[in-house]
Amino acid sequence: MQRRVVTFSRNAFLPLTTVCCNSCGYCCFKKPPQTGCVMSPDAVRDILQHSARMGCTEALFTFGERPGEVPGFAPYLSEIGYTDFLEYCYDMCTEALAMGMLPHTNAGILTEEEMIRLREVNASMGLMLETTADIPAHRGSPGKAPEVRIGMMEDAGKLKIPFTTGILIGIGESAEDRIESLEVIRDLHNRYGHIQEVIIQNFCPKEGTPMESASYPGVEEMCGIIRSAREILPDDVMVQIPPNLADASYLISCGVDDLGGVSPVTIDYVNPEHPWPQIDELKEIVGDNILKERLCIYQRFVDRGWYDDRLNEIIQRLSNIIEIRNTTEFGDNELHG
Repeated sequence: MQRRVVTFSRNAFLPLTTVCCNSCGYCCFKKPPQTGCVMSPDAVRDILQHSARMGCTEALFTFGERPGEVPGFAPYLSEIGYTDFLEYCYDMCTEALAMGMLPHTNAGILTEEEMIRLREVNASMGLMLETTADIPAHRGSPGKAPEVRIGMMEDAGKLKIPFTTGILIGIGESAEDRIESLEVIRDLHNRYGHIQEVIIQNFCPKEGTPMESASYPGVEEMCGIIRSAREILPDDVMVQIPPNLADASYLISCGVDDLGGVSPVTIDYVNPEHPWPQIDELKEIVGDNILKERLCIYQRFVDRGWYDDRLNEIIQRLSNIIEIRNTTEFGDNELHG
């Protein structure tokens, strides 16, 4: 069997707020304003400083969609001196850049103007498509309407934003829906060339949610959709799985190219019951394949200049660091076998 390169990004996960205007049937991330609150600027800086010392290159900013539309949220934002949550996100991205890390923001649905603004301080951005199907789990979640998410992904392509998307497996969609979702992503990439990676993420039941007793996909089912994704998607679009949610060691052989962001500092706040593998464990996960670290912006987009000029120095410096680490930390993996 031919050995393959499997990549990952060393990141810090920063959930700026868990307040969200959507109400998905499988989510345990969302909290009301009284408990969701806002991560303070000092807390963000502390995590960024620690993560930078630990060698992280990516600051993953994520939060509930449109928290400002949730009644009762505004006073908590006002406490840290802001009236617009995306402006707060912008400033925290600037803090990450100041510490030598590249921001990647998953903000939910954004307008074209908002993406233009955030592009100034982000090396890449993302939005899960999840599914093109109309499913019960998304009732009460206007931001999960497929046409809305596809529209934002198309705008990102027009703006030349290196982009991550993906599908969520086991939330009520059919096998045909999964194929349709992958074909929609393929067509968007063929039109604009901006999709870096597609996450194939398995649904994990969460206690206390409406779907806590729902069935979830097994490893063979996941393998099948990964194989389909690798057949449907263009070769330059990576197929990614979260290594803390599934049997990554097995699924790599099904066509996985990337293990996503893995943090040596922060937990997976969306799936807190599933800890990240340690960086050293990734070598064992990929087996005889070749493990490589990457930036949150793929090299082909660096070569095309698909980023704001203010990011150039950091991208070039981190690219050199990654190249050295891939030789010193993972070089034995490349020579193994």
